[in-house]
Amino acid sequence: MAVFQATLSVRTRGQGTQEITDAVARELARSGVKAGVVSVFCQHTSCSLVIMENADPTARADLEAWLNRLVPENDPHFEHTLEGPDDMPSHIKMALTRTSETVPVAGGKMLLGTWQGIFLWEHRRHAHTRTVIVTVVGE
Repeated sequence: MAVFQATLSVRTRGQGTQEITDAVARELARSGVKAGVVSVFCQHTSCSLVIMENADPTARADLEAWLNRLVPENDPHFEHTLEGPDDMPSHIKMALTRTSETVPVAGGKMLLGTWQGIFLWEHRRHAHTRTVIVTVVGE
């Protein structure tokens, strides 16, 4: 069984989703694995990963707007605000979502559904460079 690992550096534009499906697919192709799984892991506490609708961006916008209503900035109960009003909300949003996704692989391709894409979800207002680890296991 082969194990392949690569690191992606993703520059975000601030709060919102950024599709990384093609970058993950390139690493899968580099791995040479035809059957197995690909795991994607984000090394941060203020952004997350999500498999979501990739055809209509309003689906992602609606999801983000809903999460912003659930965890608003400037909540007077937050103590952890050292880096600004989006600091603690970004950590809560990360905890409510995921820092990793796993996708099955067959025929050297990810078995994502027709409308599925892998997205890095930046919860901070400002742009950041995020590190994402891609691990492919299989044969």
